[in-house]
Amino acid sequence: MKPIEDSELILNGDGTVFHLHLLPENIADNIILVGDQDRTDVVAQNFDTIDFKVQNREFKTITGTKNGKRISVISTGIGTDNIDIVLTELDAAVNIDLKTRIPKEEHKTLNLVRIGTCGSLQPDIPVGTPIVTAIAGGLDGLLNFYARRNEVCDLELERQFNEFTQRNSLLASPYFVESSPVLLKKLEKYRKGITLSAPGFYGPQGRELRLKIVDQGINEKLEQFTYKGLKINNYEMESSAINGLGRLLGHNTATICQVIANRRCKDFGTDYRVIMKNLVAEIVDILTT
Repeated sequence: MKPIEDSELILNGDGTVFHLHLLPENIADNIILVGDQDRTDVVAQNFDTIDFKVQNREFKTITGTKNGKRISVISTGIGTDNIDIVLTELDAAVNIDLKTRIPKEEHKTLNLVRIGTCGSLQPDIPVGTPIVTAIAGGLDGLLNFYARRNEVCDLELERQFNEFTQRNSLLASPYFVESSPVLLKKLEKYRKGITLSAPGFYGPQGRELRLKIVDQGINEKLEQFTYKGLKINNYEMESSAINGLGRLLGHNTATICQVIANRRCKDFGTDYRVIMKNLVAEIVDILTT
């Protein structure tokens, strides 16, 4: 097999992957993903030991142990474009020989759980509720750049969603990918549904400040949409790329988000950081027991 070219698999002088600055031994099989680099310390406070730390730009990694098992936390920053970097480089670190630049014959599967915040689209989901993403819907279009996207996407859900919302043809074609059953089983006590990942915080999530949006009734439509008994529970900005790239690359992925705003009731929780600490502690225990 031909080695991957220097311009495609970019490595630093110490042999680490370009943005994350990681070698395979720096990464645990169980990884928590967070957006905010400061939240990595909140997560790591729950570790029994800390063995490794590195940071480059918004990408900060801490690896340690909990209950005798290795676990990592990595900050991704905001958006699916950053997830494209994080998922691709994590996979490269564990499934490509970084010295020969040739993919390894034996594939390693990572367990990746994003812990984040979100806005609820259902009136009966109050601020403070943790929501698990059963299916992630991407309004960002990222997965459409990759071959085999149809093999991991729910094409019937795409069709029904486009028809129900009368999707504007100028927008990116949405995609929907299920979370990993093995991780959904671990998170079964939490409320589940469809999560939409938007490519922005304001207009793409139906917010209007000084700029008007094209479809001013979009959030009302999303509240009413159902598919196989699942409703669209929430907006956030990363889960679609995590599920999509994770499935294509052979990793287990899931997302759990704390509701900090109810978009339909116009509520916002100012004390969400305290509640988030409790959720983080729960998820760390779930992944290491």
